[in-house]
Amino acid sequence: MILSKQVQDSLDEAVASLRNALAFAARSEELYVSKHIADLMFQIENLKNVSNVLAMSEKIIKEWEDEK
Repeated sequence: MILSKQVQDSLDEAVASLRNALAFAARSEELYVSKHIADLMFQIENLKNVSNVLAMSEKIIKEWEDEK
C-alpha cells in the first residue's frame, strides 16, 4: 500500500527538520549525534522507498492473479 499524501508530507517535513538539526549538530555536537540524525533520515527515506516497492509488487501480483 502506498503511503497517503498526508503521511508522505509529514515524513518529508520530518526529514527537512532532521536535515536542519544535522546542520547544527555537525557544527556543535559530538560525531555520534550527527551519525544518529543521519541514520534517522535514512530510515525515513528507506520507509518511503520500500512502501513504493511494496505497492508496485502488490499491483503486479494482483495483475498476475487476474490473468489466471
